[in-house]
Amino acid sequence: MNDRGDAMQPGRRRFLRNSALGAAALPAAMLGGHAAAADASTDAVKLPPSILGLQPVQSKIVPIADDERRARLARAQELMGRSGIDAIYLDGGTTLDYYTGMRWWSSERLMGMLLPRSGDPVYVAPAFERDRAMEQIRFGHDLRTWQENESPYALIAQVMREKHAGTGTLGIEEKVPFFRSTGIAAAMPQAKLVAATPVTTGCRAIKSPAELALMQVANDATLALYKAVWQGLEPGVTQQHIAAWVDAGYARMGLRGEASINVGRYTALPHGSREPQVMREGTPVMLDDGCYVEGYQSDITRTFTLGKASDKMKRVFDIVRKAQQAALAAAHPGATMESVDAAARKVIVDAGYGPGYMYFSHRLGHGIGMDMHEWYYLVQGNTRKIETGMTFSDEPGIYIPGEFGVRLEDDMHVTAAGARWFTPQSPSIEQPFG
Repeated sequence: MNDRGDAMQPGRRRFLRNSALGAAALPAAMLGGHAAAADASTDAVKLPPSILGLQPVQSKIVPIADDERRARLARAQELMGRSGIDAIYLDGGTTLDYYTGMRWWSSERLMGMLLPRSGDPVYVAPAFERDRAMEQIRFGHDLRTWQENESPYALIAQVMREKHAGTGTLGIEEKVPFFRSTGIAAAMPQAKLVAATPVTTGCRAIKSPAELALMQVANDATLALYKAVWQGLEPGVTQQHIAAWVDAGYARMGLRGEASINVGRYTALPHGSREPQVMREGTPVMLDDGCYVEGYQSDITRTFTLGKASDKMKRVFDIVRKAQQAALAAAHPGATMESVDAAARKVIVDAGYGPGYMYFSHRLGHGIGMDMHEWYYLVQGNTRKIETGMTFSDEPGIYIPGEFGVRLEDDMHVTAAGARWFTPQSPSIEQPFG
């Protein structure tokens, strides 16, 4: 069963975009939507009125409450019991943020959390980071520190022995670096290390109403930004201009985000090209990516033309639009994840753009939440059943080499009555926002 796949993080698309912009555009683009990026962009590029008209969204944002995080920790411990796991280890990153609200990066220095099957979490951090760690710890108070000449792995082994699990089973979160996992294993030779995925994904894959609300704000913001970009386009606009608009637009909304921009024949490459590109009348344009709201992400793609589209572009757009609708209808509780991919792919193949992956060259969608690409994946071979509360991208496409491509992407959440999009479907290639 294939229910994972390789997650492409936003950084790859950012690399492609920045490579095309040239050195002069890098400072603004790399700031990813902060106010400083807006200032730098405004100095270099005139912003269209549509971008200047974007408004802050802070009043719509309700952060995740501590009570919900406590419930997540309790749910994790329940799943640990079911899976025969005595404790799980998490590095800094999105999963640690999910359970505790701690915002910490992963580096060569171990900083993370051990969650035992019962009781409070135990945090492990470099000694010189004690004060900064204590600022963020809200669940439990047990912080163990290690000096630069000491082994953090020995400290983890000591905590496991204290929890009477030194010879037990320790779940390792999937994004913990290999060197760290092997270091922990060497310090605990009598223990069994397993993937913590049944626990971490067992919690994160099902979104709460509070999570869905944050994702709704993110999706609404991205769609508003895309519309503002579309309204500002004219012949001669470059990727550099649009990148500056995106950074400035998100900054005006008080958010951080990005977008990959591809034009003409480069839209036939699902993740675009690093080559410089210029808007021209009648050429297709593809905008992809999203923004972050309290850690939760959006991922939207719109394909449209600057001016009139050819009959072939219109026909391909309509096929992709029908495929996207078919996937939405197929994504209901109890359906297999591969059946959603199959529903969209059938529309595209029946319309003459097949077989298989010939023109629709990627899976139908991916899970989304605090990571843009997270478990689970809507792809052939994944027989896992869809559950109420899951969230996915719905992004079919047709890519005609050397000509153009069309992809439509909206995120969807699964309710007891079926899947619902966060954002309205794009109505046409010439009028993408109605």
